Amino acid sequence: MSDDLGALAARIDRTNDLLRRVLAEVAKTPSTHAIFVDAGYLYAAAGRLVAGTEDRRAFELDAEGLLEALIDRARTVFADSRLLRVYWYDGARRRIHTAEQQSIAELPDVKVRLGNLNANNQQKGVDSLIRTDLESLARHRAISDAVLLGGDEDLVSAVEAAQGYGARVHLWGIEAPDGRNQAEPLLWEVDSQRTLDLEFFKPYVARRTAIPHEAQGAARPTREDVRFAGAQIAAKWLVERGRASVADLLPGHPYLPGSVDQDLLVEAEGILQYSLRGQADLRRALRDGFWDHVRTQY
Repeated sequence: MSDDLGALAARIDRTNDLLRRVLAEVAKTPSTHAIFVDAGYLYAAAGRLVAGTEDRRAFELDAEGLLEALIDRARTVFADSRLLRVYWYDGARRRIHTAEQQSIAELPDVKVRLGNLNANNQQKGVDSLIRTDLESLARHRAISDAVLLGGDEDLVSAVEAAQGYGARVHLWGIEAPDGRNQAEPLLWEVDSQRTLDLEFFKPYVARRTAIPHEAQGAARPTREDVRFAGAQIAAKWLVERGRASVADLLPGHPYLPGSVDQDLLVEAEGILQYSLRGQADLRRALRDGFWDHVRTQY
């Protein structure tokens, strides 16, 4: 009998030891969040807020700059969490990427998922894609928090599916000039709500009032030209903004805060006399040049 009790006690000790090791591993595993963007909602709501129209043809959206700003905002909100990736949901005829969607798909940490566009340019199948991804990631414990930028009532089932597996869903909306642009049932279901205002979107949305530089016959700069412009701006900021101010950016490498990234873009376009909007390869070259110079100084 004593031998049996001794064997049982040994098994209990081994089990407790295993549990302690598992709990220690769990404690070391960082939380993970992902951002889910309904591009149809984004274009319509941000266009109306900043440019006064929902017609995509009437305004330019700096998607790369905006995505960087969303990532930066999420990093602030979820300070102890790491980003899995940004999911960008949009519509396209026969699910074939447009040039703009392709440039977004090439961005780091971004996954583009396409539904269809019908004859009236209405998205079809996007909500089901969001639900599939949210549910799958939550079920496999790939995320602990999900940021959902959208407003359609059809997203309620996606929220419920993710919450059913223990994920928290945070609804981010866009300020509405008149009334509300998110369905009430969606607002009721989420774990938290946050509204991004006009000042957040103004740097990234602009009415089409001028012919792009490339359409005016200006030659497209090389990647090395753009990298050099980034280095020039870094050198200038070290003098004008001070070494301490620039050093504050280092922990975020390779990302820049949204407002800083926008300043870099505007200054570079002034130097190059060429629009870098929607040109992911040149935008990356610009940041690379900026960081290359900054990191040689510290």
